[in-house]
Amino acid sequence: MIGKNTNFEVHDPEVLAQARAVLDACNSAREMEEAVLAAVARNEEWRGKRCINLLAPEAPTSPTVRALLSAEVGIRAAEGHIGSVNRWFAGTQHIDELEALCIELLKKVFRARYADHRLMGSMIGNMAVYTALTQPGDVIMSVAQPFGGHSSNLVDGPAGVRGLKIIDVPFDPVELEVDLDLFRKVAPLVRPKVVSLGLSMTLFPFPIQAMREIVAEWDGYIYFDGAHQLGLVAAGLFQDPLAEGAAVVTGSAGKTFSGPQSGIIVWNDPDLTVPITNAIFPVLVATHQVNRVAALAVSAAEMLEFGQVYMEQIVRNAQALGAALHQRGIPVLGAHKGYTHTQQVIADVRQFGGGIAVAQLLARANIITNKNLIPTDRPEDWDHPSGLRMGTIEITRLGMREEEMETIADFIARLLIEKEAPANVLEDVIEFRQPYQKLYYCFEHGLPK
Repeated sequence: MIGKNTNFEVHDPEVLAQARAVLDACNSAREMEEAVLAAVARNEEWRGKRCINLLAPEAPTSPTVRALLSAEVGIRAAEGHIGSVNRWFAGTQHIDELEALCIELLKKVFRARYADHRLMGSMIGNMAVYTALTQPGDVIMSVAQPFGGHSSNLVDGPAGVRGLKIIDVPFDPVELEVDLDLFRKVAPLVRPKVVSLGLSMTLFPFPIQAMREIVAEWDGYIYFDGAHQLGLVAAGLFQDPLAEGAAVVTGSAGKTFSGPQSGIIVWNDPDLTVPITNAIFPVLVATHQVNRVAALAVSAAEMLEFGQVYMEQIVRNAQALGAALHQRGIPVLGAHKGYTHTQQVIADVRQFGGGIAVAQLLARANIITNKNLIPTDRPEDWDHPSGLRMGTIEITRLGMREEEMETIADFIARLLIEKEAPANVLEDVIEFRQPYQKLYYCFEHGLPK
C-alpha cells in the first residue's frame, strides 16, 4: 500500500546517510556548496583523467559543446514551436534562429525530411513515439531484455505506461539478430501497430526492410530506437533506418552521437508531423533547455565534419577489443560474426563471477564497464547477469586505435585470467591513461595524429 512505509527509500541508504553527515558537518550554506563542488572535482580527476572508460552509453563532448551547456541562452524560456506566433513568450527571435539551425542540421545529418530537437532524453523519444502512433490497448512487438531489449520498449517503461500489449520480437540467441522466419509467422497473428527495434545490447543490424514489408499488410509501423547506434546511422554506417522503411527514428544524443545528454527524433512522412510534434509539445516537453539545443546543433556540425572517420574508428576499435579479449581466453559474444558492428563489445563472464562482480573488480583497477544481461540469462537475473558490456566511444575520442585495444585487453586479462590483484594493475592503468587527455574528432583539435 502506497504510503504505508514512511521510511522506504529506493536509493542506497548508506550513501544518503553519508551525504547527510557531510551536510551536517558544514557550518554554512557556502560550505555545503563547496562540498558539492569538491564531489564534482573528484569525479573529474578520477573518471575524467585516470580511468579507462569503457561504458557504451557515455561519450565525452567537445570543448565547444561543453561550454555551450553553460551559455546564457540556457536561462531563457522558449515554450512552443518555432515562430513568433507559436511562442508563449516574446523576445525569442534569436532563439528561433538557433533552434531552426539545429533542426536543419539534424535533417542534414540524418538525411531526413523532418527532425525535432526538444526531447530532453532518449526515453522521452520512446514515449513521444508511443503517444503519437498508438492508443492504450494496442499491440506492439519489441525485443525481450535478455537479448538486449531496453525497458523503454517494455512493460516497465514508456510502452507499459502507455498501456500497450507487448509481444516479443523473435530473436536468435546465437546470431544475435531478429529471427526473421519466426517473425513472419508470429507478427500476422498479433498484427502489431508498432514494431520497436530498440536494444541496449546492439551488435548487428536489423532486417528493417523485410520487417516493414511484413507489417505493411495491416499498416503497421517500424520504429527504430537507435539510442546507441545514432552516431553510426548519422555517419552512414551500420544501417539507414529511414531509407530501409522505418517510420520514425529516435535515439540518444549522448552516446555515439557524442553530443549533450538529450534525445533526437527524425522522420520522413508528413502525415506523422502533427501527431509527433503534438506529443512532444505540449504533452512531454515545455521549456527544453535552449543551451542544450545549441550544444546539440554544434554536435551535429561536428558529425557532418568528422562523423564518418570517427565512427569507423569506433567500430574498428570495438572489433579489435573483442578479438583481443577472445584471444586471451575471455568469451565474447558474436565471435563468429566479427564480434560487433557497433561500439559495443559483450563478454560472457560467468566463469569469472558474473557481470556485477567483474564490473566491480575492474573498477578497482580504474577500468569502467557495466554488467549486462546476455541471451542465456533470464529477465529476473537483471541484478546479477552473466554478461559485461564494454564500449569504445570515449577511448576512441581520446585518440586510441587498434594497438591500444591490445593493451586494454591485457589489463582485463591480468585481472580475470591471471587473477592479479586490482591494486597491482591500477598504477599501470593510470600510467597508460595519462597521455590521452585531449579530445579529437572536433573542430578544436581535428583528427588524432
